[in-house]
Amino acid sequence: MSAKILDGKKLASLSEEEIKAEVSELISKGINPTLATILVGNDPASETYVRMKRNTCKKVGMESIAVELSESTTTEELLVTINDLNENPNVHGILLQHPVPSQIDERRCFDAIDIEKDVDGVTCLGFGNMSMGINAYGSCTPAGIIRLIKHYELEVQGLNAVVVGRSPILGKPMAMMLLNLNATVTICHSRTQNIETIIKNADLIVGAVGIPKFIKTEWIKQGAIVIDAGFHPEKCGDIDLDHMDEISSAYTPVPGGVGPMTINTLILHTMQSAKKLLTN
Repeated sequence: MSAKILDGKKLASLSEEEIKAEVSELISKGINPTLATILVGNDPASETYVRMKRNTCKKVGMESIAVELSESTTTEELLVTINDLNENPNVHGILLQHPVPSQIDERRCFDAIDIEKDVDGVTCLGFGNMSMGINAYGSCTPAGIIRLIKHYELEVQGLNAVVVGRSPILGKPMAMMLLNLNATVTICHSRTQNIETIIKNADLIVGAVGIPKFIKTEWIKQGAIVIDAGFHPEKCGDIDLDHMDEISSAYTPVPGGVGPMTINTLILHTMQSAKKLLTN
């Protein structure tokens, strides 16, 4: 029996149609969902990511505001920009594109984003609330993964889940989200000893380490759920997906698995933020 392919591209496309309908309804009620993107400097990859996010806003009928700041921007100048967007009632979501130039205190700037507009799930408060089961916008990549898991009705409760990677916007929130679904979670990283043995015992594995094909095919347990959150110029992820159709029970392809869900989740969160105005 072949593995179930967790098709993020297909799910994101279905979700876009639903978001589009909700956005249209909100606009008819005088609310125009708007995402503000902040790009500091001229990193080509960041420019591409921001453009993709703005294009997706356009596809679903949402507004986007592009804020572009110079490479020499200071922490204080960026904080002023963030504060202006926090106070703008017509902005429902704020995205500060990572990474920012080295002279900027990125964590301080992330945490300056209003919790109600933290649609990218980057604030410490948002992470803390999510971890404690309080409503918050989770970091978009792990939140997108959880949406994939739920859409394909994969049972996570009781599974031995291993997350490889501990970044503040992927590995750590991913572990907390899986814990909240009653999985038993192990976090591995670059200093983990006997990592191969740990991964071989995983019923569910999330590759989020940022190294091409770091996790080898032979490390994957038969019947495991395999989630690859990496994407590299070599057109591969963090997991060697060769023969995954025969080994795993379900897996995300690269590309077309996790990636499309990240941007879709950002757009979904922005729409949900705008929708809250109907009940306030």
